[in-house]
Amino acid sequence: MRVLVYGSGQLAQMMYLAAAPLGVIVSAVDVSNETVVHPVSKEPTGVSLQNAIEDANAITVEFEHVPEHLLLDADKSGKLFPNVASILAGADRVREKALLSKHEIPNCPYLIITDVTDLDNVIASLGERVIFKASRDGYDGYGQWRMQSADQLEKLKSEFAKLDLVKVPLIAERMMQFDREISLVGARDSEGNVSCFSLAENLHFEGQLHVSVAPITDLSDSLQSQANEIFEKLATAMDYVGVLAVELFQCGEELLVNEIAPRVHNSGHWTQQGCDTSQFEQHIRAVLGLPLGAVDVRGVSAMVNIIGCTAFSRDLIGIAGAHLHWYGKEVRTKRKMGHINVVADSHSHLGNKLAQLLAFLPVEHFPELEAEANRLKNYTK
Repeated sequence: MRVLVYGSGQLAQMMYLAAAPLGVIVSAVDVSNETVVHPVSKEPTGVSLQNAIEDANAITVEFEHVPEHLLLDADKSGKLFPNVASILAGADRVREKALLSKHEIPNCPYLIITDVTDLDNVIASLGERVIFKASRDGYDGYGQWRMQSADQLEKLKSEFAKLDLVKVPLIAERMMQFDREISLVGARDSEGNVSCFSLAENLHFEGQLHVSVAPITDLSDSLQSQANEIFEKLATAMDYVGVLAVELFQCGEELLVNEIAPRVHNSGHWTQQGCDTSQFEQHIRAVLGLPLGAVDVRGVSAMVNIIGCTAFSRDLIGIAGAHLHWYGKEVRTKRKMGHINVVADSHSHLGNKLAQLLAFLPVEHFPELEAEANRLKNYTK
């Protein structure tokens, strides 16, 4: 069986590695030049895109910003999972907000900004603390602006006046007072079967994910059930097939949807060692119509992103339960170079292992790790 993945980055690479034991061959498409490449070496395979589409049993994506004409061509084959509408909803915050509103799924109060004059209503509608997000092509904190007080509005108006807000509108969202950021990664198959992983707790720095811990601390059955219900409602509404990530704000016992990602997701990398079935294998299973795998956790896991650096000691894999995943990229500021998964039998033991990990890493590139290690070490529930 063959799967063709649009996008040729680390997520396609990890799908390839997860699919190989199943006897599934994964190829990738470099969407910048529409060339079919090997997902690990990135070398062209010599197979035309049209032939790769014809040979594939299923076609999928590793990121939502695939040029729309490529998605439409793939969709004609009847093999594209998830469907085009789902992918476009993840790529465009205006579509995403419309989806959430239509299905009455709780999310942050917002306005759509298509003209600078729309900003005159922002404070009255949303308050003084507002986050502005580009509706397309924003990720890892890029394409975002924060307003902490009303006196910043005029400066933002001047900045936004330089943008084409008709072509790429802004979403203005109330900056919520939330307890923490969590996410749910799950899968739905073509028959409507749904399977969700445990909730993950996510720590960000400058808009970029640095550490995920799963299961979350203070996880209740009601919180997991609420997240699962949101996931199933969304996935069913979109007639979704594959792995879907839902990023959430926890406000007391209420969950608000922040964003969705129609693909395997950074906050689900912990499943590679922390679950019976990884998110990557689960996605391959779903898009090919194979049975979904079990998602039971193996203890408690953390995923630590390696961002913008190569200067660390690979001796870290000597820590029991530590696993290195390297992407083979050239180093660049804020670029995800790889990640480390760490598995332990409790949150406190996980904290001890994360503290050990610090000895092998340049601390300046891991600004959230020490505090998180200390928090978990002292967690006794």
